[in-house]
Amino acid sequence: MTENISSLERLGRKRLVPVVVLDKESDAVPLAEALLEAGLDIMEITFRTAAAEGAIKRIAALFPHILLGAGTVLDPEQVRRAAGAGATFAVAPGLNPDVVAAARVAGLEMFPGVMTPSDVEHALAFGCKIQKFFPAEAAGGVTMLKALEGPYSHTGLKFIPTGGIGLLNLRSYLDRPSVVAIGGSWMVDRKLVAAGDWAQISQLTRAALALAARG
Repeated sequence: MTENISSLERLGRKRLVPVVVLDKESDAVPLAEALLEAGLDIMEITFRTAAAEGAIKRIAALFPHILLGAGTVLDPEQVRRAAGAGATFAVAPGLNPDVVAAARVAGLEMFPGVMTPSDVEHALAFGCKIQKFFPAEAAGGVTMLKALEGPYSHTGLKFIPTGGIGLLNLRSYLDRPSVVAIGGSWMVDRKLVAAGDWAQISQLTRAALALAARG
């Protein structure tokens, strides 16, 4: 039975969101199993391929305890498809009011992409207290996050930095009080998924989780 806890708390426990690109629906279940074997029960399946909707549907049906999100959601129709497939949250690279509104109607928690103070304020105005800081490294990295924390930390805002983050700089982001988790794709690299190298994916995910857990 799944604990009745918020997405924020679940993200805060693992502090890692694997950003997954799937070319085949049939890879969805073994990938989910590889992540669960490593101890990670969070996934973001990006809508960059035709397999995304079906992959979300398969994972949601077999692993309802996974905190399952749809990523790279760019329009309201994708939001509706993601919700219908069983996603519980949606992530976008930017802030589109129509997408945020569609997510609210569909019952999906929305994590819009932000990069500037204006982005942050617009997202807060829509009620989004968890925001994707993207592209993290290109947008100024930890230095930019520190600058954003000053005027906005009192609002309860939390960030999921994504873009250019890996094992070498993961801790520098997670040490920031505004960061609930980081997003990354290195542990679920598209080539590893295509090769069906589930053991390597589990190994990389375990290493990332271990590093993320170090306070």
